[in-house]
Amino acid sequence: MAVDESGQAFRHPAYGMIEGLTSLPGVDLAFTTADKVLTWGQANALWVFPMATSCCGIEFMATSANRFDSDRIGTIPRATPRHCDVMIIAGTITVKMAPRVKKLWDQMPEPKWAIAMGSCAISGDFYRDIYSVVPGVDTFMPVDVYVPGCPPNPDGLLEGIRRLQEKIRNKRNGAFVEPDKRPIAGLQAPSIPRIGDPDRDPAIDAAQLEAVQQLDPDGGMRRSSAPPAPTRPVRKED
Repeated sequence: MAVDESGQAFRHPAYGMIEGLTSLPGVDLAFTTADKVLTWGQANALWVFPMATSCCGIEFMATSANRFDSDRIGTIPRATPRHCDVMIIAGTITVKMAPRVKKLWDQMPEPKWAIAMGSCAISGDFYRDIYSVVPGVDTFMPVDVYVPGCPPNPDGLLEGIRRLQEKIRNKRNGAFVEPDKRPIAGLQAPSIPRIGDPDRDPAIDAAQLEAVQQLDPDGGMRRSSAPPAPTRPVRKED
């Protein structure tokens, strides 16, 4: 039964159909808003693109295996970035690998999120001072959740996924979502500021963008405008 603007009661055809369905045995109907449905779907159906390069990748595999079973919270790994909304960077990322990771990140559809798993992905850890290692993946792409450890166990990764789910719910509800702080206690801060840092030099962004744009389909590097690296002199054996 419904009431129109004049206060007269009338029976709406759609309401009658719904009442008829609810009278059937075994039929239940639930009403909610579309925004709540979208929020529930985003937070509980996180498809993961795994960027596993070292020992943290083994812990990620254990999280997806039958003992911990990340699928029970709707988190399943997928083989293509175009099907995923979460990238988990599990392991060390080198300077040569960074443009590839950034290109895969750009191929993921919006909305998307990133989890930095392990000390190497967060800050480079033991290899932070090596010329070939990136001192944290947040120096070339945004990171939403940090999962510290060397390596973190599956429980730690599941907790990071739950924190990301909470962030998604709060953002969908219009609440302020504070970015995670990089957990580098006891370590020297990387020389490259993270994405979004006001002190970050725009030249860094331009160089990283050029490196991504110069990738060819076969994974090699095209000719870029950057000056060539100096060659090392060949040592002659005595």
